[in-house]
Amino acid sequence: MRIASLNTQNMRLLPNRELGRLHGAWDSDDPEDPRLDPIDRRLTAELLAGIDADLVALQEVFDLATLEHFHARYLLPTGTRPYPERVCLPGNDGRGLDLAVLSRRALGAVRSHAALRPGDLGLELPEGVDPEMPVFRRDCLMVEVGALTLFVTHFKSPYPDEAAAWRTRHLEALATRALIERHFDDPAKALWLILGDLNEPDDPELPLPRATAPLEHGFSVDLMARMPRPERWTYYDPHSGRYHCPDVLLASPTLAARYPDAVPRILRKGLGSEAARYQGEHLPGVGRHRPHASDHAAVAIDLPGL
Repeated sequence: MRIASLNTQNMRLLPNRELGRLHGAWDSDDPEDPRLDPIDRRLTAELLAGIDADLVALQEVFDLATLEHFHARYLLPTGTRPYPERVCLPGNDGRGLDLAVLSRRALGAVRSHAALRPGDLGLELPEGVDPEMPVFRRDCLMVEVGALTLFVTHFKSPYPDEAAAWRTRHLEALATRALIERHFDDPAKALWLILGDLNEPDDPELPLPRATAPLEHGFSVDLMARMPRPERWTYYDPHSGRYHCPDVLLASPTLAARYPDAVPRILRKGLGSEAARYQGEHLPGVGRHRPHASDHAAVAIDLPGL
């Protein structure tokens, strides 16, 4: 099974007479040229079509109508095989940007955890955190596909208040671990994979420890770490000029041991050319900043036999 993950950067369906149109790959608080929107989404579709994954976990999809529109009007016209299983459940993002899944494999249980509060998982509340607030900034979407269980995530970004965002992200990491420990009798021996955008800054000079540490340090195996360190980046921040790797594949120890030679691929051909560290081929039509498929690269991995 080939699994891929992509933060689609603010994909939502906007009203436009009868058909509607998709918002481009740009953040709503930064003014951009809307005439580039359809080119962005064509590039998003071409990027995913080139990966040809059996299952794709998507972040920042507005709702199911958006996903259906993208699948029918952008993805299928690339000639890629259809994805019969299409899921996008409402989460907690204030802008309505949710988690989604496209799959050619039949899905088993699909479960949202958007309504969970910290107390539901027995988590100790950090100072300043409202106990009635949902623990996940968006959601943690649990998806069973064959023998594998996926936990699709999109944690809180480090902005605008880095310290407050760290607390939220740390709580999300604790909650994701608690969900896995609750779901499996022996998590280390089960087959599971955490994937998505953890929004963890990749900067050793930051004063705070890693908010996502509860998911690391032996609890999971970071499959991205199988790549050489200089190649391990999926996001370029044009404001700081820094490269980060917020997009993850964290496997259970047993899953990682079953596939010792499985190395992720990072597909950067849809990024704008402003991410100058990437010197490879771009999709036709990609510009310096826009048009682009997203401000994130896609991540894919092959797990044969699942």
